[in-house]
Amino acid sequence: MFDYRYHAISLAAVLLALAVGVVIGVAIGDSNLVSSAKSGIVRDLSAEVGAAQRQTGQLRAQLANEEAFVNDLYPIAVHDLLSGRSIGLLFLGNSSDRMDSLTREAVTEAGGDLVTVLAVREPLDLAGLARDAAGTRYAAIASEGAPGAAGAGEGGTALLERFGALIGRQLVSGGQAIGRELISRTRSSLLSAFDGQLGRLEGLIVVRAEPAGMDTEAARSAATFEAGLVRGADGAGVGTVGVELTGSEPSQVPWYKAQGISSVDDLDSTAGRAALIYGLAGSHGSFGVKPTAESLLPNAAPSSGRP
Repeated sequence: MFDYRYHAISLAAVLLALAVGVVIGVAIGDSNLVSSAKSGIVRDLSAEVGAAQRQTGQLRAQLANEEAFVNDLYPIAVHDLLSGRSIGLLFLGNSSDRMDSLTREAVTEAGGDLVTVLAVREPLDLAGLARDAAGTRYAAIASEGAPGAAGAGEGGTALLERFGALIGRQLVSGGQAIGRELISRTRSSLLSAFDGQLGRLEGLIVVRAEPAGMDTEAARSAATFEAGLVRGADGAGVGTVGVELTGSEPSQVPWYKAQGISSVDDLDSTAGRAALIYGLAGSHGSFGVKPTAESLLPNAAPSSGRP
């Protein structure tokens, strides 16, 4: 049976729903309410931005103070560590004015003298080297010394690596080694740049660039010669340090480590230049900011018996 009471209740429910909808719609459409919420959000964001800016300013001031302290302390930390010492700069590949300037500045501030700057020509001119070495065992370097050459030593690299080691010893000893004239005889074929004089060195800075623009055999020849050269120099008892900039890619630190020499991966920073000076003074290790570094700086006291 149809009951009017149920019909009335249904109508009342519908009217109530409409009333609620109208109230909500009015509230949502209330410009004052929206404006108030927006203003609150803006105030909160402005407060957060202001706090962040104040914190940034404080951090910048703190960083500036710390940099000023480091710059003031640096000359004291490296003062006379290289006093009177003759240092060489060796580029394996193309030379760099920036690296020359940074290393020269660091050595000078520590009381040393950058007396020799040279760059190895790459790819190697094996034919020219063989011609210049005529009358020595290294006259066969073009036919026997290159990797893969017939008659070459173990791994096809023995003669070329021995040649590199001899040149390295002569470079740091001022020619006072067996076959002392060889580095002078081969200089035009061996070097793409040379400044200063060949003389006894008491420290050697190495800057290596990954062999590029060469075929596989030429790149292997360059790497073999470079390894012999650096090991020969370091084996002569001269502090040898490989360096690069913070942004250098690919990093040469693994190569420096493989040759057993110290390295600095952030020469473009004050800490990097300090690490270079301590490395030349006798501290050994890999220093800098990259994952390959053992620490930012060496110990204050040199770790070896070198002066």
